Amino acid sequence: MAGNSDPLTPRAKLAVTAGKAVAAASRAAGRGSGSVIGGRVALKLDPDLLHRLAAHLDVTLVSATNGKTTTTRLIAEALKAAGPVVSNALGANMPAGITSALAAGEDARYGVIEVDEKYLVGVAQATEPKCIALLNLSRDQLDRAAETRMLAEAWREGLAGSKAVIVANADDPLVVWAASSSPNVIWVAAGQMWKDDAWSCPSCGGVMQRPGDDWFCGECGFRRPTPSWALSGDHVLDPHGSAWPIHLQLPGRANKANAASSAAVAAVFGVPPQVALERMYQVQAVAGRYDVVQFQGRDLRLLLAKNPAGWLETFSLIDPPPTPVILSVNARSADGTDTSWLWDVDYTRLTGHPICVIGDRKLDLAVRLEVADQQFQVCENLDQAVQMSPPGRIEVIANYTAFQDLRRRVGN
Repeated sequence: MAGNSDPLTPRAKLAVTAGKAVAAASRAAGRGSGSVIGGRVALKLDPDLLHRLAAHLDVTLVSATNGKTTTTRLIAEALKAAGPVVSNALGANMPAGITSALAAGEDARYGVIEVDEKYLVGVAQATEPKCIALLNLSRDQLDRAAETRMLAEAWREGLAGSKAVIVANADDPLVVWAASSSPNVIWVAAGQMWKDDAWSCPSCGGVMQRPGDDWFCGECGFRRPTPSWALSGDHVLDPHGSAWPIHLQLPGRANKANAASSAAVAAVFGVPPQVALERMYQVQAVAGRYDVVQFQGRDLRLLLAKNPAGWLETFSLIDPPPTPVILSVNARSADGTDTSWLWDVDYTRLTGHPICVIGDRKLDLAVRLEVADQQFQVCENLDQAVQMSPPGRIEVIANYTAFQDLRRRVGN
């Protein structure tokens, strides 16, 4: 934490220099940002480097299944009102990528770090954060990550007794279960659109009762805590009951929820809600998400949706029918190789939209759309899908590696 000065040792300085050199070589070779390979090399040379790089920072960690990249960006913008910030803005959220990001933060006061759910506990032990934001937990990459209840249990055990202030979503029972072992929790009513991973009690396994926005277990008494911050329409309610307007350039209710959690985090560091929310307006897109790009004379809005919860939120913000939609799904290692999650997505919400399907697993998606009684065309690539889409701005929804493929194709 800030104040616990831990100047870099000669070995650490060598590790940082070597990591930056390898990252630069990777970029020059056209193999991406180089942050991951650079971080791996640096950590190989100094396994304690992440701890050393975080020692002079007031660190915030952000973890969730959905929304962590955007929320990290919003928090970083808010905290810039209080001092220089270093952040892994491009989403490299495992220890190697985080190490690379912090290596550029010699002059920063705050570190705002997105962390993959599986690595949260280890990164928290290394960086000794002042604040940890926990947004949501739902099924994602089940061939790589643990089942959601197991992941929540790992968080609960790993964060027990943590000195960090935990800012947690009171509307997600799994997050509440995970955060409840910590002595200092700030609850935020950020909402939960996707509920299909939270019908059984994480405490006892009983059936959850979910009247309205409330939830509780009738068997063991585990229940929704009283929030001190809340999203209410287009406003954030602070612990004093004051309502602060949310003005974002990012679309959708989910991003308003992200802003509410971000305002609560900013307040931990003394940044008032009005200042924090005003600064968040500066964010127009996040690592390509929500960007509107020109391609073949058409406007395409690029939207990332990686799992059932993310697709549900994305469907809620696209323009209404007959807006054309292009869907792209891959199943590479970074996505998770199991596509069975497609059957958990309610594709009937696309009824009335002209749909084109692309991506490595376009036929898997086509079968799912056929069962959902949707009208669609299977296309070989983005170029063909754009040509076959009727006039108007096209909403392009893709999972992780498919999204990166699209960004490269449109030059974004």
